[in-house]
Amino acid sequence: MTSFFDDLETRSADARAAALAEALPRQIARAKALAPAFSAALRDVDPEAVRDAAALARLPVTRKADLVAAQGAQPPFGGFAALPVSGFDHVFQSPGPIYEPGRTAPDWWRLGRFLHATGIGRGDVVQNCFSYHLVPAGMMFENAARAVGATVLPAGTGQTDLQVRAAADVGATAYAGTPDYLKVILDKADEAGVALRIAKAAVGGGALFPSLRAFYADRGIVCRQCYATADLGNIAYESAAMEGMIVDEGVIVEIVRPGTGTPVPDGEVGEVVVTTLNPDYPLIRFATGDLSAVMPGVSPCGRTNTRIRGWMGRADQTTKIKGMFVRPEQVAALVARHAEVARARVIADREGEMDVMTVQIETRAGNPALYEGTILDTLKLRGRVELVPPGSLPNDGKVIEDRRTYS
Repeated sequence: MTSFFDDLETRSADARAAALAEALPRQIARAKALAPAFSAALRDVDPEAVRDAAALARLPVTRKADLVAAQGAQPPFGGFAALPVSGFDHVFQSPGPIYEPGRTAPDWWRLGRFLHATGIGRGDVVQNCFSYHLVPAGMMFENAARAVGATVLPAGTGQTDLQVRAAADVGATAYAGTPDYLKVILDKADEAGVALRIAKAAVGGGALFPSLRAFYADRGIVCRQCYATADLGNIAYESAAMEGMIVDEGVIVEIVRPGTGTPVPDGEVGEVVVTTLNPDYPLIRFATGDLSAVMPGVSPCGRTNTRIRGWMGRADQTTKIKGMFVRPEQVAALVARHAEVARARVIADREGEMDVMTVQIETRAGNPALYEGTILDTLKLRGRVELVPPGSLPNDGKVIEDRRTYS
């Protein structure tokens, strides 16, 4: 029988929508009032009018570049936090540098829900191999382990010989860390003839390849992954059903066309945009730069929230062609100029030693010349035009494809 972290996971669609209609206006109002970076962006927005995903989709998107620029002008949080620096328990620095706040409040990053879905709880000893140095990952999973009542061995990264010794001596039963480092520990333990008790693994921060998942399964280790970021905390996570990732109850996930804030139909690959309901750090429509897609139906495990297909690549496909940068938002502008155009895809390739650009356009029109002027105007380059039937371009989230090889 499935055990749930709380009743939120099994809410009906109506109950979840009703809760969102209360929480979203409150979060928008808080961001406007207490986070200076949102005060200007949301100046003309009535929080009471933003009660569902459709209304949310009309608000501007905030991108990582916006966050970095704002932090440079107003360190450390760029006016995006609803509390002063002294109101937080931790300040972290991720590469960039990008600063993120943190608190020791119960399950502040909401990763306890993920650990619970992995089967980790009271009685477990979690060997936490996420870094505790400057970046927040170590504390994020420390906080999660406390939320489910587990004991933590704050191992951090490196020193594999000591990791093996500590895991054996304290009887670690669970691992938290990147997908590949657990194998390093297990291989080192095998070399030393040390038996470990690790039977559960909660991983993130990198790709969990099928071969690696199978390796852990063959050793009797349940390995599940989450999709989380330092800015947003938990976004989605796997359950025992192993069908996609279930969206966390503390965020609203939209899938939008790369380079825009426009939601795509369910099933179509696009960029993940997240609004968090965390009152301390109220990021509104924060673009992750990652690609994913909504899956139909609900999980067989009994959790009823939306599912996504997990990480499917990066949405920032900016590419230099003939010495000029072509960006996803330029491709979006090209599509927007023609009502009959459904989608477009820019392909960068080479002929001999020359860059060539081909623009594939989904349309029922039959004359490529109709689009040549718009292409030059929006992309600032001339290129070949290929008209293709609506629905024929790949559903992979790419609007710019670089086919050039650099080897």
